[in-house]
Amino acid sequence: MAERRVRVRFAPSPTGPLHIGGVRTALYNYLFARQHKGDLIFRIEDTDSNRFVPGAEEYILESFRWLGIQFDEGVSFGGTHGPYRQSERRDIYKKYVQVLLDAGKAYIAFDTPQELEAKRSEVSNFQYDASTRLQMRNSLVMPKEEVDALIAEGKQYVVRFKIEPNEEVHVHDLIRGEVVINSSVLDDKVLYKSADQLPTYHLANIVDDHLMEVSHVIRGEEWLPSAPLHVLLYRAFGWEDTMPQFAHLPLLLKPEGNGKLSKRDGDRLGFPVFPLDWHDPKSGDKSSGYREAGYLPEAVINFLALLGWNPGNDQELMSVDELIQLFSLDHCSKAGAKFDYKKGTWFNHEYIMKKSDEDLAVLFRPVVEAQGIDASAYSDELLARMVSLVKGRVNFVKELWNQTRFFFVAPTSYAEKDVKKRWSEDTPRIMNELIDLLQQMEDFSSKPAEEKVIGWISEKGYHLGNVMNAFRLAVVGECKGPHMFDITELLGKEETIARIRRAVEVLK
Repeated sequence: MAERRVRVRFAPSPTGPLHIGGVRTALYNYLFARQHKGDLIFRIEDTDSNRFVPGAEEYILESFRWLGIQFDEGVSFGGTHGPYRQSERRDIYKKYVQVLLDAGKAYIAFDTPQELEAKRSEVSNFQYDASTRLQMRNSLVMPKEEVDALIAEGKQYVVRFKIEPNEEVHVHDLIRGEVVINSSVLDDKVLYKSADQLPTYHLANIVDDHLMEVSHVIRGEEWLPSAPLHVLLYRAFGWEDTMPQFAHLPLLLKPEGNGKLSKRDGDRLGFPVFPLDWHDPKSGDKSSGYREAGYLPEAVINFLALLGWNPGNDQELMSVDELIQLFSLDHCSKAGAKFDYKKGTWFNHEYIMKKSDEDLAVLFRPVVEAQGIDASAYSDELLARMVSLVKGRVNFVKELWNQTRFFFVAPTSYAEKDVKKRWSEDTPRIMNELIDLLQQMEDFSSKPAEEKVIGWISEKGYHLGNVMNAFRLAVVGECKGPHMFDITELLGKEETIARIRRAVEVLK
């Protein structure tokens, strides 16, 4: 038998923003598909019409565009297995519901929500299964004529899967090994609701995975309890030979490690749990995203890849191509992964360091504009040189502004503690002498200027630290920043001298 082509899917529900745990699931599917030269399908699971949120689908797609996770087929990508939106597949599901009914693998139930609630009150730990279904209002106990009449009348009903009790169900999981569940613990799940003529997740999922020829289902651990039901559904349809292989990924845990990561954890500790900013159209709430917080997409990808998987060595920084090459479900953890958001910041710093100064300058230009500066007055080359001096000090591109502000805005006030420590009675005289020296210089680039100034300080017998700190205070406004003569080279002779003159005037 020919080996199956690897086909995996990511199938979110458009019920709100994409959680970072969902991004990781999509990423693992993407890495797996690319490594095996297979296909990644984007499917929208929108059978729960009550929970639909406008804008959620486009938000999910935009998140993946930003992150660089590319799909091969699906909603907005096209393909030969569509439609890829479940609400557009009603007639397909109806056909398969009928297959199960005709084979006696499913039945019609008319129990109202009130009747079900009454049963729960009457029977402790009630579940609709082999031990209780014959006491309920369904086609297993009602004459066919009555069932047909109720349907003709327009009575609402559901179709339930008929699970045979006391059967061992084996789920082979590529991460967790063999999982065995006794069918008696499963209830007769609702597969279809006449109210909206849509299937539930369980049926739609199985039918879609089969028809879309999905070879592997890589999803979060929270879906593990439904895996035995899905195995039984594959059997009921006679699709055992095309059943996908399952892999249930570990949960993303709170940074402290106790419990599942939630939006509240991000709000509490100050980190995003969504890829992009999200504005909830119903509540008006705004949630922060990784993109707007200033994370680089490649840093987010690298950070997420290592939450629940390791490459089998000590390597931490990996390009997407390296991740594709190294990724293996064998190296996925069974235990939950603590969401170390500080490590995410570290990754962002490392990727800023890996970027060329020219690329960072392009990202920095809008930050400069946002400060009310006419960035067009500064060439790409000049911005790149500024960035090169300070990028080692920042974790985010937006932080470059505080490190380079003095290049764009001359100081009008001076750090008080530095003035007290570095500006004495003699300083104005020494600074005026320094102005004379700088004016005479023909080559104002960093190294020659440094040699001249250091030589002059030595010749005069001045204290090196005092003079250089006063010089920095005058030009920068505080005793911080990159190498002093790198600063003056970029500012130029005229601006450097003007700043020293202003400091002498203000601080005398």
